[in-house]
Amino acid sequence: MILEFTVENYRSVYGRKTLTLTADKALKECQETNLFTHNKHTMLRTLAIYGANSSGKTNIIRALHMMTSLVLSSIKLNDNDELNFDPFLLLKGNTRPTMFEVIFLKGDYCYRYGFRYNAEKIIDEWLFRKTTPRSKELMMFVRDEEGICVDSNNFPEGVDNEAKTNDNRLFLSLCQQLGGEISKQVISWFKSDLRSVSGIGNSQYRTYSKVFFHKKDPESANALNFFKKIKTGFYAIHTHEEEVEIPENMPDELRTLFQKELTGKKNIELESIHNIYSNKGEIIGSINFPFAERESSGTNKLFDLSGPIFYALHNGAVLAIDELDAKMHPIISQYIISLFNNPESNPNNAQLIFTTHDTHLLSQKMLRRDQIWFTEKDDREQTDLYCLTDIVLPDGSKPRNDSNYEKNYIAGRYGAIPYILND
Repeated sequence: MILEFTVENYRSVYGRKTLTLTADKALKECQETNLFTHNKHTMLRTLAIYGANSSGKTNIIRALHMMTSLVLSSIKLNDNDELNFDPFLLLKGNTRPTMFEVIFLKGDYCYRYGFRYNAEKIIDEWLFRKTTPRSKELMMFVRDEEGICVDSNNFPEGVDNEAKTNDNRLFLSLCQQLGGEISKQVISWFKSDLRSVSGIGNSQYRTYSKVFFHKKDPESANALNFFKKIKTGFYAIHTHEEEVEIPENMPDELRTLFQKELTGKKNIELESIHNIYSNKGEIIGSINFPFAERESSGTNKLFDLSGPIFYALHNGAVLAIDELDAKMHPIISQYIISLFNNPESNPNNAQLIFTTHDTHLLSQKMLRRDQIWFTEKDDREQTDLYCLTDIVLPDGSKPRNDSNYEKNYIAGRYGAIPYILND
């Protein structure tokens, strides 16, 4: 469960920007559906990010993915390995480090973890935790260019390990490697409780979704029911294993290598099962189709995303999807969001963060005002990130709950839309 994510000096995001999933207490709409409470923290189930093309929406999701990647890969780095550093490049003399920070709930605690880094080293790193919103935040450790300060009472697993940390490695990952329980808890959140995926390059998740269905994971039944509800045409999904085939025209030396590497390994093949009908419309049989070849690109996307979506719903994880609406009918996008906003289909309080151009979702029935966010570039091509509740209209008022969000957004009242120059 995520409360806040902050990024600074990453790709088009130069200034510090924070995405907040803590509910605005002043808002009263959709409280029984779109919100949930854990350890006295009241949070949003879903959050949408709108903006023009190239405004930086994708970079917010990428930043979350980059932080996760750095945390999980840190343990594998050698002394002189460079870090994946991708700062804002359109400001002359920009030597600032990139900064990521996330506040999240895991177990009985609320953690705040973050770091600053460049291509060569980790410059700063910090970990704090508390129990409830009103409780005092306790320091676990703080790292800067002078060294690492560990609180021996709050973070005993870090004591005497300060000098063992290479400049390019996260102290958190070292403590976890050495068996630390608190660091293990934090890293397990990045590993199991947070997933970020692309709604355009979604085929990379096909293998995961195939395994998801092949193993008949408990949540795969819900995923199949999802496909039935949106009437994609097939009534079942069949998986089976096949030996990996090596192309006949492959050179002998490569064939030998591949045979050695692939011995005993199998591919999971995927088929959709459709009914066959008589001239009178009666079901008289069935036929299996190769899924990727015979189903539409939109249906293939839905299958690829079904694993991450229903994993998140089953496990109460955070799922961030870039371009949710790509290749997807607006009604299906609405249905996916409703799965997360509905406590009955989301009893474990999973959260969905997504970018979209689908203005049909800008409805009081679908999203609260604090669930609607925007990205917009300034005249220096730096991304700004703001919530609908931050906007002050020309008359000095703020957007009301009974406003027509979609109409006002298209009219440019909220910003974050493309401007097309006249010839």
